[in-house]
Amino acid sequence: MASTRLWDRAAVVPVRRGERRAEIVALPPGLPTVEDVFTFARDAERRFETLKMRIEERSYGSRGEQLVVMDVALRHPGHARVVTTQPGARTRGSHELWISDGEVVRTFSAEHRLGTSRPVRNRPRGLDPREYPGFATVYEPITSLPMETLAELFIHPAGYCQNVLATGRCWVSGTDRVAGREAVVVECDHPRAVETTVDRPDYHVQVSFDRLDGLITRLVESVGGEVTRVAEAVHVEPDAALPATTFEFEFPEGTTLLY
Repeated sequence: MASTRLWDRAAVVPVRRGERRAEIVALPPGLPTVEDVFTFARDAERRFETLKMRIEERSYGSRGEQLVVMDVALRHPGHARVVTTQPGARTRGSHELWISDGEVVRTFSAEHRLGTSRPVRNRPRGLDPREYPGFATVYEPITSLPMETLAELFIHPAGYCQNVLATGRCWVSGTDRVAGREAVVVECDHPRAVETTVDRPDYHVQVSFDRLDGLITRLVESVGGEVTRVAEAVHVEPDAALPATTFEFEFPEGTTLLY
C-alpha cells in the first residue's frame, strides 16, 4: 500500500449534471490505496449538509503539555462557527470566535475584547484547474473555514494531502477507531513541505481518515520517535441538528472593533 508518487488532484472535483459531486462514493472493503484515500478525503465536505466537530490538540514541548480545544459548527453553503479555547488558562473567558455567513467574517477575542468584521475575501480569478498542472491547483470549498487551523485541515483535507503528505513517503498502515468511528490510518515519512523546524528525515506524520466521510479525525506528529503533537476529533456528528441561533452573533458591549 506504499506510494511515492505525488497525488495532485486536490482541485479535480468531478462535475455531474452541472453539480460538483464526490468522485468516490465509499471506500472499498479492506485497505484502500493511498491515492484512493486522498481522493476520498478531498470530497469529505460533500457528504453532509451540517457538521458538529470538537477537536482537542495536545502539543508537547519545553512548557510541558499544552491543550487547545476547537468546537466547529458548519452548515452548507457558507455558514461556519469556530470557537477556540484553552482549558485551564488563567485568564477567564480566554476564547476566540470565528464566524461567517458566507459573505461576512467576524472574529472576537474574549480575552482582549477585540473584534473584526470584514467581507469574505474574493478568490483570485483564473484558477480553473484545467489550465494548470495538478500541483498548482487549489481546492475550492463549499463552506470556508479559518485558514491554517485544524478545522480547515480536518474538514478540507485536500490541500494537506496534496501539498504536505504527498511530498513524503506514504503508506496505509491499517485501521483504527476515532470518536467511535472507523478510520483508515495513513503514515507519512519526512514530508518536505513543512516548517523549517521539522524539515528533518526523522519527522513522521500519522493521519487517520474517517472511513465513512473522509474527514481527518486524528493527526499525530513525531520527531525522532518522540510524539510532539496530537490533534484528535473527540466528537464528530455529520448532518447534526443545529439550533437556528448557531450562527447568530453580536459583539458584546465594550468590544473594540479593529476593522
